Amino acid sequence: MYKIQGTVKVINPTQVISDRFSKREFVIETQDTYPQQVIFQTTQDKCALLDQVQVGEFVDVSFNLRGREWTSPQGEVKYFNTVEAWRIERVGQGTGIPAGGPSPMALGTDPIPMAQTESALESNGDATDDLPF
Repeated sequence: MYKIQGTVKVINPTQVISDRFSKREFVIETQDTYPQQVIFQTTQDKCALLDQVQVGEFVDVSFNLRGREWTSPQGEVKYFNTVEAWRIERVGQGTGIPAGGPSPMALGTDPIPMAQTESALESNGDATDDLPF
């Protein structure tokens, strides 16, 4: 199993290859120093994963690498790789909290100024609390 993060660049429609096989391809662009455009494939019931994703969203893709050998009718041997996605999640959506954490606006409260927090701690006077957090 492998994981990669990137921005969804392309989502293709589902292709029905036969009555027993369908696939859907999508492309993400990585956020590396040299960004890469990586094409993934989903198959069968996993094609529906892309119904919940839109172009431009930042996602975390779990995938497997698949490799196979094929021999042509002329006897020529070729090798093919497939990058098979099996989970697609919007980054920051797993817990319902944005990746940067909740904002004061999302919590419905005003942020507490640092000076108030420090003075409240100093006035407490409890020296037995040695927890590092």
